[in-house]
Amino acid sequence: MVIKTILDTDLYKFTTSYAYIKLFPYAVGTFSFKDRDETEYTEGFLNALRNEIQNLKLVALTEEELEYMCSHCRFLPRVYWEWLSSFRFDPQKIEVYLDENRHLHMEVTDYLYKVTLYEVPLLAIISEIKNQFLNRIPDKHSILEKLEGKIVLSNNHGMLFSEFGTRRRFSFEVHDIVVAYLKEHARFCTGTSNCYFAMKYDMKPMGTHPHEWFMFHGAQFGYKHANYMALENWVNVYDGDLGTALSDTYTSDSFLSNFSRKQAKLFDGVRCDSGDEFEFIERLIARYKELGIDPTTKTIIFSNALDFEKALSIYEYCKGKIRCSFGIGTNLTNDTGYQPSNIVMKLSRCKMNLNQEWRECVKLSDDMGKHMGSISEVEACLHELRIEGE
Repeated sequence: MVIKTILDTDLYKFTTSYAYIKLFPYAVGTFSFKDRDETEYTEGFLNALRNEIQNLKLVALTEEELEYMCSHCRFLPRVYWEWLSSFRFDPQKIEVYLDENRHLHMEVTDYLYKVTLYEVPLLAIISEIKNQFLNRIPDKHSILEKLEGKIVLSNNHGMLFSEFGTRRRFSFEVHDIVVAYLKEHARFCTGTSNCYFAMKYDMKPMGTHPHEWFMFHGAQFGYKHANYMALENWVNVYDGDLGTALSDTYTSDSFLSNFSRKQAKLFDGVRCDSGDEFEFIERLIARYKELGIDPTTKTIIFSNALDFEKALSIYEYCKGKIRCSFGIGTNLTNDTGYQPSNIVMKLSRCKMNLNQEWRECVKLSDDMGKHMGSISEVEACLHELRIEGE
């Protein structure tokens, strides 16, 4: 079994699940898989994937895990973890097949508070068994040697970072080795997004909210106001906790124009997940100043396919201007010498309840090529946001 515990996932999956329960308990959604490299998979891989999908139904929250999460996540009530202890993944909800070009298709549909929990485990499974089928064997000595250099760089410069590498890790074993090393040697590692490893190594579980939260709001309430409404609703649930706002679901231009003074004061900072980081720093600082807020009291968390050298250049640029931290994923958990998988699962459609019509979900990244959704809906979204700017 690749996934042995339901806590082997990112914290934000639980925080988002609870937010759906609180505000949109009848909402339904579909998560769709995309391989940006258009990898050709084999029937053997597909059979192994289906076997791991069947294994998911055996995964359940234990009493020990429940007590740990209750005591380490004060922003999520015990009733949520008690509900989660009864939750089971349902393999019948997962449609998976290869098309005529041997490209992998996978979709999961369910109530949003449940279906959001499928994303990270499924991506971790695909990444791990793909490496198995390619007969890739990680060199642990080489992994730790490279990791040592990264941690020395962080330690020497006082550069804060978190481990964000669950979804595209090489394997569970490599992930475990990396987090164990971080715990022992990384003085400025603030924690891990993975709840299981946070529990195992007594580290802080890290995370806030994902693109899907904004994509849902855009589909249901319109793209112009999606960022503002998504942040307002997040505050309605968490009352100031988990205060890092994601900026790039409908481009950072749209986000910054919608970023109100109340939200800018209430949220501790902003996460930058696409686009030119240096340009974003200047634009966010300008927005804070425009709103009468001292940017040196706020933090940007950078998380866009970073390595430690690039993070250091951003860190040096931010000095004296704004605080910063880094969420580093694949460069920690899949720096093995082999090409990592470039795979995602995103919310592709949603409806407010079972009786409503499906609405397509789209994402407009600040990086070209990372837009998600049909051409027609992406164009409709762009058009609506242009109207706002006129």
